[in-house]
Formats: sequence, structure tokens, C-alpha cells
Amino acid sequence: MDWRGKIDKTWTLFLDRDGVINVRLIDDYVKNINEFKFLPGVLEAFKIFAEKFGRIIIITNQQGVGKGLMTLQDVDAVHDFMLKAIESQKGRVDKIYICPQLKSDPNNFRKPSPKMAYMAQHDFPDIDLEKSIMIGDSNSDIEFGRNAGMYTILIGDEPVKTGPHDKLKSLSEFAKILK
Repeated sequence: MDWRGKIDKTWTLFLDRDGVINVRLIDDYVKNINEFKFLPGVLEAFKIFAEKFGRIIIITNQQGVGKGLMTLQDVDAVHDFMLKAIESQKGRVDKIYICPQLKSDPNNFRKPSPKMAYMAQHDFPDIDLEKSIMIGDSNSDIEFGRNAGMYTILIGDEPVKTGPHDKLKSLSEFAKILK
């Protein structure tokens, strides 16, 4: 299935955070707002997303909390900063779902598990996962989308085991195609 030309307010956009919305810190975590840097064109992209999609959801693994490198309050502060910037440009995010647990936690709901997609669907019953797009920059993002039955788009050049449905250079490129 191709998404081009089909997006309307019945569709949901799921986005990973690090490496898609903001600069990913290699071998580290964004622990505070000073470390959070938007990627080029992202703020402008959110305005287009708000016009095109019925729901916009961010899904992010934040294992740094489980490792004790930051607190949930630190993550909330980063997200508050991010949301204010997005809203100041007439964009929106309906909700952010995070998984702070370690990979080794047997009860975790980290991507690639589709549990955060099901949480979003529970909170917003109008979400149809077959009319949803997951955009991420890693294998776990693409597997998450596929596991939930979504259309998947890989951003960037990281090699992935599970093939995405589509591949683009940036979130900004995706927004330009939607325009």
C-alpha cells in the first residue's frame, strides 16, 4: 500500500523522537533541554502534519531512565520544551508515549513491541493502525510499525534488518511530499 496522495484526517502519524525529530546523541541520551536540538526543517514539518493528520503520536524508548542517567521528570522537561516549540510553529502532538524500562526488564513495552501503539489506540479509539504511518530511524522503529500493522518509513541511512515500506532522508522531506 502506498501512502502518497491518501493521507487525510482519518490517518495517524507515529514518530520516533531521537534521530527523527531531534539530533540523536551517539552512545548517550538527551537528558535535558540543553542537549535537545531539533533537526533541520522539523518544526516547519509539524505544521504540515497538523494540517494533514488526524492524530500525531510520538513513541520513544528512553532506557536512560532505567539506567539511572535521568529521571522521568527530566524526560518530561525535554518533552515540554519540545512541545512548546512545536506548538509555537502551529504544529501539534496529541500524546507522547515513552518506555523508560531497560531492555532486560521482562515486562518492558519497548519498541519493537507494538504495546505503545495499542496504548495510543486505547486512548484514541479513532486510531486505525492500518491507516497509520510509523517514521523512525532504527530497526526497532520499523519492526514496531510492522508489528502494529502500520506503513513504515525509515529516515536516514542506518541499515535495518526488517525492510521499511519506504525510505526518506528526513522528516522534512516527508512533509514536503505531503504538501
